[in-house]
Parts: sequence; structure tokens; C-alpha cells
Amino acid sequence: MNDLRLGAIVSAVQKNCHISDAQFAGDLTLCTFLLKMRELYRWEHEIPLTRDVPKNEVGDWMNERERLWEGVENAPYEPLPLLGNGIDPFEVALANRELAPHGLVYSGGFGRACKPHFFLGSLLREEMRAGFKVYVSGCEFARDLDAPPGMMLDDTIFVRTESLQRWLWEKYEEWNWNHRNGAMARAVACYDFQLSPAESLRAMTTTETESVILHELGEARVGVELGEDWSRLLAVLMRTRAEIMARAVRDLYADCLSTLPGLLERGNPAALHFFFANFTGMRRKLFPELAVAYQGWLENGDSAELHRVGNVGRAKWQAAAGRMIELFRQHGDAVGPMIEAMLDRSDTAR
Repeated sequence: MNDLRLGAIVSAVQKNCHISDAQFAGDLTLCTFLLKMRELYRWEHEIPLTRDVPKNEVGDWMNERERLWEGVENAPYEPLPLLGNGIDPFEVALANRELAPHGLVYSGGFGRACKPHFFLGSLLREEMRAGFKVYVSGCEFARDLDAPPGMMLDDTIFVRTESLQRWLWEKYEEWNWNHRNGAMARAVACYDFQLSPAESLRAMTTTETESVILHELGEARVGVELGEDWSRLLAVLMRTRAEIMARAVRDLYADCLSTLPGLLERGNPAALHFFFANFTGMRRKLFPELAVAYQGWLENGDSAELHRVGNVGRAKWQAAAGRMIELFRQHGDAVGPMIEAMLDRSDTAR
């Protein structure tokens, strides 16, 4: 790694993370902002997930971080110190051709609301799945305020196991506070969090890494099918209820196409329980039949209904996504209320 100037690479990636956070952190709700800042502090200070974060120190750190952001908010993104003169931080494939042989993986792309995401981590493995390259990372050396466990960029899937582990622990803590999510209780019962929380979290992370890959593969396949019109549609719908509905439709299509069939083929109850623990919000509202099929599987152990409903959902959400694109092509920026009306009718016509 010495010939790569690892310290300089980490510094450049982290600076770009700061610039992105400075420009977009203000878009978050206060509650979400505080939660993300707490976890970023935990990551930066290498505080174990099982240990509380010191509140007073976090407050001082947040003030320092906001002052740092004020100084970089208008700065240009920094090139990565690779290939002599450096490369653009969004030239991800080129960067990874240089980094992967040294056990590193990098990503620089755009998430929701067009927020840039950057990270640099250790490369655990890379593989090809269904024509897509998959990078699985471990320890993260640079990251921004948002740390999605799975990301898709062009024809490459990134799975961040350190971020996944943090997200899983948050889900466990949330359940542990109220014990209201029955599917989560069943997922947790497949491990031994009471006696061996760290080992159980590692085991759950291993299980859910494959689940993330399955979902991202579904997203990738759906993305190829829907094309650029879908991205333009989401840009038009940004920050509306129709955007939430559109994203739910795409997620449902991806899950019925890839995630659910893959989970059923694996036959791992822990993974299936966890999938339904997170089958909430708009996805559940639009497709309650899937939750009913899960309940049937719990009662009789027969997955045939889950297979059937998943197949029905694949056709249904494929058609819904196609219809939404047609409406967008016909009506342009005025499409939002039409999409809401279409999906609301679908939701009530049961």
C-alpha cells in the first residue's frame, strides 16, 4: 500500500465527505441529523457499538464539525491522488482498478436528493453476480454522514459490511427498546444476543450481507429495465409523496424479482424474518398481501404462498413502474398527482 500513498488517499476521500456533508446535512430533519451525527462520532472515535456515546463530548464535537463544514462548504471536490496527476473522485471504476489489487475499494456516487456519497474501505472480496461486479468491503477508512449498507453504481454493487453491522445494531437496539416487531423478535431469536451480542451481531452481518447483495442485484436488474426515464421521473418527483411511492414501487419490484426468491432459495429463516421485520411503511401499505403470505408461512411452514405472491408482485410492480414511466412521458412535470392517484386506487382496490 505504501506506493499508493494511502494516507493521502484517505485524506482526499474524507475531505470530499466533509464537503458533501457541509452541502447536504441541512436537508435532514433534526432527529435524523442528530442520530447520524452520533453514529458518525462513534465511527470516528472507534467506540464499540455496545458502549454508550458520551453526550457532552458529542456536543463539543458537533460544534467543531459544523465549523469545519463552514470552511469547506463551497470548496470543489478533491481529486484522488492516483495515476500521477490524480483522478476525478467520480471516476470510480478507474479508481478501483488501481485500488483493488492493494486490498482497497472506493465509491463516489450520488444518493437520494443527489447527495454525493464517498467511502474508502478494505476489500474483503469481489465477485461477478448475474453480470454485475460485487465489491464487499470491511473496515472503512473514510465515510460521510450517510453510510448505506448497499449501493449500486453503474454496473457495480458495493456492500459495506461495517456500515451494515452498525445498521443492524441500530435495528436490534430499536427492537430491544419496545419489543413490538414480531418479525424482528423471530430474527433475533435465531441468534444469542443476550449472552453473546458481539458474536451474534457478526453472524447476523454475515447472513444479511447476502440479503443486501440480493436486493442490490434486484435494483440493478430493474434499473437496466427502466432506464434513464426512471431517474428523470424521480428528479421530477423529488421531496413529494409521489417520490416515496415511486421508490416503494421500485423496491417492491426488485424484492419480488430478486430478494424474496433468493431468500426462499436459501431457506434461512433468520434472513426471511429480518426481511419482513423491515417490510414496513409505504411498501407494506402498497403490498399487504406479502405480509399476509408471511403470516401463513409462520402458521404452516409452507412457503408456496410466499412464492405465489412474490410472482404476482413481480408482474404487478413491473407493470406499475412501466405505467408510471408512460405517464411521465405524456405529462412531464405534472405527473406527481397522477402517480399518487394510480397507486392509491391500487391500494384501495383490494
